Amino acid sequence: MSSMEVPRKRDLLTEHERHEIDHWLKRYPPERKQSALLAALRVVMHTDHYLSVEKMDAVADYLELPPVAVYEVANFYSMYETDPQTAARYSISICTNVSCMLCGSDEIVAHIEQKLGVKTGQATPDKKFFIKNEEECLAACSSAPMMQVNHVYYT
Repeated sequence: MSSMEVPRKRDLLTEHERHEIDHWLKRYPPERKQSALLAALRVVMHTDHYLSVEKMDAVADYLELPPVAVYEVANFYSMYETDPQTAARYSISICTNVSCMLCGSDEIVAHIEQKLGVKTGQATPDKKFFIKNEEECLAACSSAPMMQVNHVYYT
């Protein structure tokens, strides 16, 4: 790159991240790159455990999307973290909707908060665990109560 060239935002993606995103892009027609956005954000979040604006901009550039389209998705879905204060190795989500609450999710929340020494919405000081704010629904009512650790279901 010459001194006159401006680095592209996509250059912030690691080789591994680009490889994984390319894997998802192959599943969709070339004109439908936005279809790989959810997977691309998951891949990028895996490294730092949250989505920085710089990484979201890099994904937007790589997928040829407007940055706002990426921000909207990242902020809409509770599976993505955009706050570095909540970045932790293990993200814990506990469903507190009616089915889970009636089956004891409140006790599970209290137990995990006590065990880790933090409240919902907080990360442990070592950034190993983060208890997400209350989850409205994790779509597993038939197995209530349930929770997720890094998006893996546990009943």
